[in-house]
Amino acid sequence: MGTHVIKMPDIGEGIAEVELSQWHVKVGDLVVEDQVLADVMTDKAMVDIPSPVHGKVIALGGQPGEVMAVGSVLISIEVEGAGNLKESDKPAPVAAKETPVAPKVEAVVESKPAAPRTAPVCQGPVVAREADERPLASPAVRKHALDLGIQLRLVRGSGPAGRVLHEDLEAYLAQGQSNASAPVAAAYAQRHDEEQIQVIGMRRKIAQRMQDATQRAAHFSYVEEIDVTAIEELRAHLNEKHGASRGKLTLLPFLVRALVVALRDFPQMNARYDDEAQVITRLGAVHVGVATQSDVGLMVPVVRHAEARSLWDSAAEISRLATAARNGKASRDELSGSTITLTSLGALGGIVSTPVLNLPEVAIVGVNKIVERPMVVKGQVVIRKMMNLSSSFDHRVVDGMDAALFIQAIRGLLEQPATLFVE
Repeated sequence: MGTHVIKMPDIGEGIAEVELSQWHVKVGDLVVEDQVLADVMTDKAMVDIPSPVHGKVIALGGQPGEVMAVGSVLISIEVEGAGNLKESDKPAPVAAKETPVAPKVEAVVESKPAAPRTAPVCQGPVVAREADERPLASPAVRKHALDLGIQLRLVRGSGPAGRVLHEDLEAYLAQGQSNASAPVAAAYAQRHDEEQIQVIGMRRKIAQRMQDATQRAAHFSYVEEIDVTAIEELRAHLNEKHGASRGKLTLLPFLVRALVVALRDFPQMNARYDDEAQVITRLGAVHVGVATQSDVGLMVPVVRHAEARSLWDSAAEISRLATAARNGKASRDELSGSTITLTSLGALGGIVSTPVLNLPEVAIVGVNKIVERPMVVKGQVVIRKMMNLSSSFDHRVVDGMDAALFIQAIRGLLEQPATLFVE
């Protein structure tokens, strides 16, 4: 038997160090070739580190949240044969330490003797984990388990490296719920539990970028109401006529098209500001960042050269990028290089929002939800589909008047959809 040492790889772009975001394995685990061992975080994206060999994990080279230099020992695996261990690669003592677990206070429930709390009891296979062992699971799964009154350490995970998924929670309940009153009892029981979550990986990068953006840029927001009745009628017509052959259109590709057309008259919005060099770079290419929510946090994949795309081309690219971002498969190139950002919460878009700039960009256009409201049109009260655009700008670069005129230009294009396609 020998030892195969895997070092932190050179991810490119001159990156000298990365943050170890999460381990997918622990000491003693058997791994196979191409199995994901860990996630590391660069300034731009989350990167999976796969195993090049079959073997058994014998040492981990860092803790989640630790910043590691490229070339440092990431993990040591026992393999058949001689392995590749060199004297300089022998793991430091820290590798043998157990991964620290954030302290957690379990719920303490005081109940009357006649009405004890009833919890789900699993009658199917369960996992025998130590009481202080923290199973792998996303924050959404942990919250779901907490809401259901399930102890994650008792649930068998079907995901990679034993990760607990939403369907595992449902399977646990289906197998082990002893009576229908358990969820009701849990819903009305007192809870005193606490959980500390370390801010690492993507969440730390998001926090740093948001803090940096609000500290460095002089934000101001502008909100404009738009009648989207006509554009929604056009969208419905195009989907009915071409949806089966070309794919369904959402409102987003129309908004991308409106940005492209409006930017012809407002090139100062399609720009990046280097505040250290005091240089504004206006770009001819329109690379639209589309803010997308994923399990690990907010990501902004980029629709490149939107100025050269049709509605369906934009729609297909938005869909592809959103899927890649949500699945954690978006590449660094797909998450960088935007010149202006479009952000939308869809049906949850609310009435008004104040989006934070995606530095070094100088403009971000926020889309609120569509609502039907009575409006006065040519002296008559009619029902119209209305939507707000809540947009933010960097006041160091963009004047308030120009921002208002830019958003009003987008409004005019959307309210008269034919103008989107008139050259």
